[in-house]
Amino acid sequence: MSKSSEKDVLEWPRGRLDFSAGCIIMGVLNVTPDSFSDGGQFFDAGRAIAHGLEMAAQGAAIIDVGGESTRPASAPVSTAEQTKRVVPVIEGLVKNFSVPISIDTYDYKVAEAALQAGAAIINDTTALSDRRMAQLAAKQQAPVVLMHIQGTPKTMQVDPKYDDVVGEVLEFLLTRAERAQQLGILKERIFIDPGIGFGKTVQHNLLLLKNIEKFVAAGYRVLVGPSRKSFIGKITCKENPAERIFGTAAAVALCVSAGVSVVRVHDVAEMADVIKVVQAASKA
Repeated sequence: MSKSSEKDVLEWPRGRLDFSAGCIIMGVLNVTPDSFSDGGQFFDAGRAIAHGLEMAAQGAAIIDVGGESTRPASAPVSTAEQTKRVVPVIEGLVKNFSVPISIDTYDYKVAEAALQAGAAIINDTTALSDRRMAQLAAKQQAPVVLMHIQGTPKTMQVDPKYDDVVGEVLEFLLTRAERAQQLGILKERIFIDPGIGFGKTVQHNLLLLKNIEKFVAAGYRVLVGPSRKSFIGKITCKENPAERIFGTAAAVALCVSAGVSVVRVHDVAEMADVIKVVQAASKA
């Protein structure tokens, strides 16, 4: 099914994203010592910048920079420490390419500093729970990613429960998206993310993936981040997150087939190939 040119391209003062070919990639860049998959690998700013450039060259349309791990049972990181971690990396990246950078944080002050450093998108795991974050995004005309989480990273995997995980997550995201619009964020700049692995069991995650087209049909661009998550490890018996690439590929293929706009992944080159094959098959 062809899309209108208006929906193909998202433009805002700080960036541009082209969806004319379908799903695009957000590359994960964790500037942390303790993220579940790549913690410590890119804690050094120079290595982080090099990896960001590499992901862009491999086909990432967005680079998502985060200074705080949100793995299960993780503890919060101070505003000052997050800012210290992410700002030099963002500044280094914007000097070298025009790929939009998103800041992965729910901390309003971190987001503000990141935007000042050159970031263009706010990726908020709490779906703008802080009203000031929404006001910042509206003022800066920045796109936002609204993610669902049950609890906090410290508690989310203790005993997550839902009566209807698909319905409840979708209702939450639509409510937050409407609130974002009321606070001045344009609808076309809002992405909704079901929060795979954030307060969900294996079965919850599978149900969300199985029904992801319901999120796509809700009228907002959808972002999904299944990359290397523990539910994939449990299904495939891969304890090491780095060994979950093929499981991630299956989840990405499901998302692309369902019309998801963005997949957030660690393994950009491999998932770019997955997307190309799914897109080619859909057009055959």
